[in-house]
Parts: sequence; C-alpha cells; structure tokens
Amino acid sequence: MASGDTLLQFLPNSHEPSAATYATGDVRNQHPTLDFALAEITRFTAFMPAHYAGGGVTIDLIIAMTSAVADDVNLETAFERIGEVLDIDGDSFAAAQNTGDVTVPGASGVPKKLTSTHSDGAQMDSVAVGELFRLQVQRVAVGGTDATGDLELLGVLVSET
Repeated sequence: MASGDTLLQFLPNSHEPSAATYATGDVRNQHPTLDFALAEITRFTAFMPAHYAGGGVTIDLIIAMTSAVADDVNLETAFERIGEVLDIDGDSFAAAQNTGDVTVPGASGVPKKLTSTHSDGAQMDSVAVGELFRLQVQRVAVGGTDATGDLELLGVLVSET
C-alpha cells in the first residue's frame, strides 16, 4: 500500500445515527447529504481493508453549507476499534482529531474539503487489518464565529498517509 492510496469511502446513505444529537439525512439537488447542526454526530462502520499497511490515515470530508456563505466550521473524527475486548454496549472512541477552523465557501452550494489526520496507534484506537471499527464524525464549535445553518456532508474518504 502506498501513501495516499484510498482505504475506504463512506457516503451519506451508509451512516449510522448516534443515540442522540445525530446528523440527519437530506437531499440537495438529488445529492444525498447528512445535515449537521452544531454538536451533531454520525458514525460509519467498516472493516479495515487487507491492503492497509499499518500507518496513519488522512480523512477527507467533503462538505457544503445549506445557507452559510461566511464564517467557519470545524469537524472532528474519532475511531473506535471493535475487537475482542470491547463491550459493544458502550462507546469507546479514541481521542478525536479535528480539521481546525475552516472558512466556508462564498456560495452555499459549493463543496469544500476538510481534512483530519490520525497517526497509527492510539489516535486510531489501534485498529488493525481485518478488524471491525467505527468512524465518528462530529461538528464542533470553532474558535471564532460559527457558520450559521447546517453543514452538509457529501462524502468521506479515508487514505493511508
């Protein structure tokens, strides 16, 4: 596996809502989206592919805004390894990594890429090849002024760094 090669992709229709404060499914011009108000969450479940070489990952989150054309947004991503020691009756996500504050596009329908990175090991909850895991995405407050309205998630791409 070479650095930058795609490991996984997640589209809005494959999300798993959290128990509370979850992002909601929507459609924009027939494009499925997940709409995030501040502090809302979604999760995706997958197996770590056999071609994963054990390094860190880059997570690209493709977003648009429902109405905002100014100010900033920030997303966090976190891994939860579902191995033979996890009691799946409770959550056990590793520390979240965030995209930092990113200014939204100047037009509400224009997509933008936000990126978070996770080093191998603790930041990825030590997920290994062939193991089941969950990836959580959450919209969090920014350091300055939060963009108003919903953030629309169009897709997630996970690549090895």
